[in-house]
Amino acid sequence: MHRLESVVQAPGLPNPAARDRDAVSAVAHNPAIDTLRGIAIMMVLLLHFALSYGLRDSPLGLLPAPLVRAFARDGNYGVTIFFAISGFLITTHTLGRSGSLANVDLRRFYLLRAGRILPPLLLVLAIIVGLGVLGLPSFSNADETHDLPASHFWIGVGSVLTFWHNVLMQQIGYFNYCLNIYWSLSVEEVFYLLMPVLCVTLGRERRLLAVCLALIVAGPWYRHLHADNELYFMYGYLACFDAVAMGCISAVLAQRWRIGVGASRMLQAVAAAALAALYWRGIAGNETFGFSGVALASAAYLFAVSQRPARTASQGAALTAPLRWMGRHSYELYLFHIVVLGLTRDGVAKAQLTYATRLPWFLLFLALSALSAALVARFVSEPGNRRVRRGMAVDVARSRR
Repeated sequence: MHRLESVVQAPGLPNPAARDRDAVSAVAHNPAIDTLRGIAIMMVLLLHFALSYGLRDSPLGLLPAPLVRAFARDGNYGVTIFFAISGFLITTHTLGRSGSLANVDLRRFYLLRAGRILPPLLLVLAIIVGLGVLGLPSFSNADETHDLPASHFWIGVGSVLTFWHNVLMQQIGYFNYCLNIYWSLSVEEVFYLLMPVLCVTLGRERRLLAVCLALIVAGPWYRHLHADNELYFMYGYLACFDAVAMGCISAVLAQRWRIGVGASRMLQAVAAAALAALYWRGIAGNETFGFSGVALASAAYLFAVSQRPARTASQGAALTAPLRWMGRHSYELYLFHIVVLGLTRDGVAKAQLTYATRLPWFLLFLALSALSAALVARFVSEPGNRRVRRGMAVDVARSRR
């Protein structure tokens, strides 16, 4: 999660940022949740590198074959984990700020989401379009038969910013190497758009939970109907909303139901083992219920770690420090790693790498992606987020004069 920064405050008025900080600190700085996010983004990075350069012809090929296969094929489970985390965190934050889901402040919710999402997203889209117009292959538009004109960026970028990029891909297929991975943002953005409206409209928490349960049932049904087409069973709204819904339910249960420390640790261990087993088993042949299993295990993990103080929710803190850092910067890593990979693909072909150079090339890719994420967080994401929060604080101060 991004840091909650101080904001402008009128004398004598409660500080909105301080109130938010108190409400969300239990999850925003939970090292176990950051670790899970770090694992999820690493799954995605491994998948995309493997699709471009392969992993078997490297020292990583000495690992058990099912694990190498998972690295190379099953990274989309990492996105499912992200969906569950998003549902959990947004619901937890909403309950912390508003006390009840029905009391969510729509304007505040949307401004906070826009402040977090848009600054780095607009930057990366501008970079992709610029490099695509210059003719770099990994950034250019092309369908299965011919190159598409640069004007197609209006459709591609527009679909990302208006939440239907996944639908566009279902209609025309894969058409832009770098732009295509942002299908997942469309799923999350539609959730961010609809979730607070449903909270206010439905009023009662039980009604919202009923909608979540309906989505959990609809997910595997939809994936079963489209099991032969990954553009549908992985990228469709209904294919993904069950994971978000499980995260939402987990957050509500975590607020209403407490379990002991021993039970929470056992549940965390079982959930982590289930995630590892599902990842090992893979997506192929498990299109219908595999994603449901990953979402359920993620939701159980989130429930478990939320039951204990953040400082005790993660074991082996020193060992997981790199993953926690990746988790805290997972959004920037997701946005910009594909730019790094696109540039390396256009500079060095898969055939040019050898057994000795493939692993160092992967480590260089990780390092450059991390550097890009750190710079973007420092100079784009955090300043943009602070600006939105300052503006909101000024509005609150004026409204109370």
